[in-house]
Amino acid sequence: MLKAFSCAVALLAASVISVAQPASFDSASKVFRLDGGNVSYVFGVNARGELQQLYWGGRIGAKDAFPQAKPMPEWASFDSSYTTTPQEYAGWGAGLFVEPALKVSFADGNRDLVLHYESHTMTANGVDVVLKDINRPVYVTLHYSMDAANGMLTRSATIENREEKPITIEQAAAAAWALPPAHYTLNYLTGRWAGEWTLTQEAVHPGARVIESRRGTTGHQANPWFALQAGAADENHGEVWFGALAWSGSWRITVEQDQLDEVRVTGGFNPFDFGYVLHAGEKLETPVFYGGYSAHGLGGASRLLHHYEIAHILPHRIGTGEDAAPKPRPVIYNSWEATEMNVTEAGQEALAEKAAALGVDRFVMDDGWFGQRKTDHAGLGDWYVNPEKFPHGLKPLIDKVHSLGMDFGLWVEPEMVNPDSDLYRKHPDWVLNFPGRPRSEQRNQLVLNLARPDVREYVLGFLDKLLTENDIAFLKWDYNRNWSEPGWDQLPPDEQKKVYVAFIQNLYWILDELHKRHPKVELESCSGGGGRVDLGILEYADEVWPSDNTDPFDRLTQQDGFTYAYTPQVMMAWVTDVPHWLNLRTTSLEYRMLSSMQGSLGIGANIAKWNDEETATAKRLIAEYHKVQPTIVQGDLYRLISPRNGSEFSATQTVNKDKSQSVVFAFIHSTQEGRLFPRLKLEGLDPKAEYTLTAIEGKAGPQTPATASGAWWMHHGFDMDMMFRGDFKAAAFRLDRK
Repeated sequence: MLKAFSCAVALLAASVISVAQPASFDSASKVFRLDGGNVSYVFGVNARGELQQLYWGGRIGAKDAFPQAKPMPEWASFDSSYTTTPQEYAGWGAGLFVEPALKVSFADGNRDLVLHYESHTMTANGVDVVLKDINRPVYVTLHYSMDAANGMLTRSATIENREEKPITIEQAAAAAWALPPAHYTLNYLTGRWAGEWTLTQEAVHPGARVIESRRGTTGHQANPWFALQAGAADENHGEVWFGALAWSGSWRITVEQDQLDEVRVTGGFNPFDFGYVLHAGEKLETPVFYGGYSAHGLGGASRLLHHYEIAHILPHRIGTGEDAAPKPRPVIYNSWEATEMNVTEAGQEALAEKAAALGVDRFVMDDGWFGQRKTDHAGLGDWYVNPEKFPHGLKPLIDKVHSLGMDFGLWVEPEMVNPDSDLYRKHPDWVLNFPGRPRSEQRNQLVLNLARPDVREYVLGFLDKLLTENDIAFLKWDYNRNWSEPGWDQLPPDEQKKVYVAFIQNLYWILDELHKRHPKVELESCSGGGGRVDLGILEYADEVWPSDNTDPFDRLTQQDGFTYAYTPQVMMAWVTDVPHWLNLRTTSLEYRMLSSMQGSLGIGANIAKWNDEETATAKRLIAEYHKVQPTIVQGDLYRLISPRNGSEFSATQTVNKDKSQSVVFAFIHSTQEGRLFPRLKLEGLDPKAEYTLTAIEGKAGPQTPATASGAWWMHHGFDMDMMFRGDFKAAAFRLDRK
């Protein structure tokens, strides 16, 4: 189902294989080793037959060898060796008291599962290892793949039932990771609607910290990403282990310090309300769990993850391998704040003319174009063009947009339905529901049960028709509520909990099928902001909407948190109107523009009301953004000054791949007692090269040279002009190698 699985290419002889290959197996010690970038990952088969993790960290020497894995000792009679030994994928059985990777119930009532090594197959970039229960025909294939360039590790599992009777999977992880005893700080991302992407940091203590979503979707409240810092590691220094789960449904990551102070991280399907029945011969594939290691702090970890996402996960990549990359996102204009649902052909054409004059690349019409959609109370599910608003269909508007040099995008919300709709009146059984129970509405809508084959075909059908009949380059795919009453009464009662997996599998199938039929169409994942952002949806979505909160000051901390897990390439950042609707804050257009220019830039304001000065400012800065956009969204990101924890200042810097260009953004929240902006010492430049500093907005201090070496900019740095103070100020600079 998921693209990240490696395909087996050959069954190699059981002998020592050169570590020049991505993966190797030493038949004498029964040790597997994967090497990539500056990372090594090592695990082996211990004397009991368990698959035991041995090492994950900086790359070790090619001739360094590990002895056979030795199980950890028991800790008195209360914690057996089975519990204290860090297994790659432990079944719940034999007295396991830490988080299991897999828990099942057999038809005869047995719930004991002990997985031992059975066989392995070397693959193009890694290895597939087969585990089997000690006496029941339940098999688990663990898939490992190591990226040769940066050491990112891809892991997942395929669970197969070869019993004659069904088994019920009650808990299934994609992978489990283990780290040796140390003082660790856990980093994870939390939030709420309009307040996503808070970087939460806390010391790891004995016991378990559970990060999860039970909502049927990824969720605003937590994101399936973690990072563990060892000791005094910080933004730029020290060891960091990190991971991200590629799943857009209910998920759980458990970070656990066990009885011997080792730390284990287990992640996959959320076991809450979970029960997946596997009939004889059936398989279940877990999500993918990506993991990585950096010796250069949280900043180094995020840069590795950004590179991997750009080169291997995002769709519409151009090129191959580490040189593959999608094009930087078009600068978009979205009509929502200007018109909301009161869209008309003439009104949208007028906005398109103003957007094109600014230098915008893509015009997107938002909600209100379909069915009887006048408010959010009606119309969802009826995906025909409203004949009153668009009497000749969408073609005249699309043609107008194209004539202005822009391509055309459209808002859709395919997985939802209003009770006041023709679709619901015809198919009330198509929504998630428990028969005889209330159907909870949120935003006046219900969730279509995409797990149903007929619903899946309906959604694919209307989207395919829409894209076939209209020259649409882009869909803003929205999803504006979480699940309730997750029933699926088409299935027998003991199988209805499959809805948590089948719904997301069908979502991915639809998106994949749309890509096959309409390969040039691009997609944004939006869920009231950041409610569905994860590495699963990003295999199909070219960009994401991080938050409905577009206040430029709030966005500094949100964008800071977002980029620990996700590349700025996908981070849509809109310039919208003031006073801002959420907090009534008023900021300058320059401040709003520069805040948004740290990601993929969009304009969401009512540009019909802009005066000549505002129009000229936006046009100038959009032109400047186009000159440096690839560096901003695909370069190495350095967080020079964090906006978190009430900081008066913040600054970011990006450096492109060949170090020929760098872009610096600086922001003031409020200066106090006459204090000036801190000196900015840059990162990531070529110390021997000469770079010329050019102001995009603002001024550098009078003693700052126009041209200096990379070493000068990194070690000496530069100061802002004395007048760069006050409240909500912003500046931006570019450095170009001579």
